[in-house]
Amino acid sequence: MEDCAIAVDQRRNALYAWSSAWVRTHTPFNPAAALDMVSGDASFRRYFRLQHGQGSLICVDAPPEKENSRPFVSIARALFAHQVHVPEVIAVDFEQGFMLLSDLGDTMLRPCLNDNSVDELYGQAMDELLHLLSSPHPCDYPLPPYDHARLMTEMSLFRDWFVARYLDLDLQPEEVALIDDICRRIADTVLQQPTVFVHRDYHSRNLMVLPTGRLGVIDFQDAVTGPITYDLVSLLRDAYVEWPANRVSGWVELFRQKLLAAGQIGEDVDTEQFQAWFDWMGAQRHLKILGIFARLSLRDGKHGYLNDIPLVFKYFVDEIQNYPDLKNFHGWLLERIVPVYLAKNPEALPFLAHVQSEGTGASA
Repeated sequence: MEDCAIAVDQRRNALYAWSSAWVRTHTPFNPAAALDMVSGDASFRRYFRLQHGQGSLICVDAPPEKENSRPFVSIARALFAHQVHVPEVIAVDFEQGFMLLSDLGDTMLRPCLNDNSVDELYGQAMDELLHLLSSPHPCDYPLPPYDHARLMTEMSLFRDWFVARYLDLDLQPEEVALIDDICRRIADTVLQQPTVFVHRDYHSRNLMVLPTGRLGVIDFQDAVTGPITYDLVSLLRDAYVEWPANRVSGWVELFRQKLLAAGQIGEDVDTEQFQAWFDWMGAQRHLKILGIFARLSLRDGKHGYLNDIPLVFKYFVDEIQNYPDLKNFHGWLLERIVPVYLAKNPEALPFLAHVQSEGTGASA
């Protein structure tokens, strides 16, 4: 443990030496005597703030053996050039795994959301998203496609980590076949949507409220090209905040109209079609997230993410219930998975009580 602590301190000290040298060389200001911790995240990256005479900068520690910073830098520069409100990359040292970024502050969108503010703030978030979707590819980094193989790999996390490891269920061959078939149907269906620039984690903890009142965008290093509703699902069916279904449907329709006005979809994509796109994309994302949150706990010891599973599970159960192609899977989920999950997590009952009485009669 002592060796680990020393290694962490050494990287922090090295990051301070590198970033403070940049400030002294490129500005007339003196840097503060130490870095202030800002946050870590679900990866190995850590974020610090370096104060100086006219404000502050964000210093990023991304160990090169654990994190590839090149996609982040390429995507950040492309989005910044496209006038999306992302941090500006001021300096980077790929060999050491250090970055120096402009500071978007500490005010996340999440604590600013309430019944009175959400319409305006989500309106801003959708306008920023509309602009982001049209961003060109980085000139030096081809964005990976959100193709069938990638979608399937992500959804397999539900079976492998949430069901088999977290719930400790031994699935029968016919159950595995059912899950695999549904995942293929979901992947086939969402790939029928128009393809755009996808942030891939566009939610209330990755949107910052800037001093100007505008919204800033962070954590975009996993961007891909993929289905047009993916980021909208991330925003409106956020794993960290829930809104009434009728409000969500209204926002989905508002964004459809924005896309229509921008020429990103055609008149043939009506309200029902776009809502279906949104729901099927949500099913893919939430299958993945259930697996990721379980894996973060079991593999990485980040158990706090388990507290966010009930809402994600509720989203998933609700968004597949009205589609005939997903009916058998929905029934199996209610009979086989929901009871086991609730037995392990009785505190999640308020999220899933509305589906308990439905869990009869359907099977694989």
